[in-house]
Amino acid sequence: MSAPQIDPRGPRFGAWITTVVLAVVLVTGWWPVLALQTIVFAIGGFLGLQYAPYGLLYRRFVAPRLGPTDEREDAAPPQFAQTVGFVFALVGTIGYLAGLPVLGIVATALALVAAFLNAAFGFCLGCEMYLIIRRFAPATGK
Repeated sequence: MSAPQIDPRGPRFGAWITTVVLAVVLVTGWWPVLALQTIVFAIGGFLGLQYAPYGLLYRRFVAPRLGPTDEREDAAPPQFAQTVGFVFALVGTIGYLAGLPVLGIVATALALVAAFLNAAFGFCLGCEMYLIIRRFAPATGK
């Protein structure tokens, strides 16, 4: 059975939205927005990219206007990246809630850098982490 394949433009679209959301959090310090982004990351990371809210927006409203593409990529690295984003957003949310705004700001800023790199340059840090881990982790089930 082959791994699910996705349109690589979808995660990049989601990264643009994430970039804006995280920038708003850094400018305003409003942790409820970060908490919502944490949920968005959790859905994509744990339930799968087919359920990710920004991916749904992309497939429903953006992809039909762009037209089809033959370019496909494995869904596993972007899904792992969503999980990494979840961890950083969760730490940031906890930091803000615990009265540790520096922790909230640093975790949010790190997630913002990763989202911006993906959005602007197509460089997915979480995806690269996934590939490195896969390279050094023992293969299972094969």
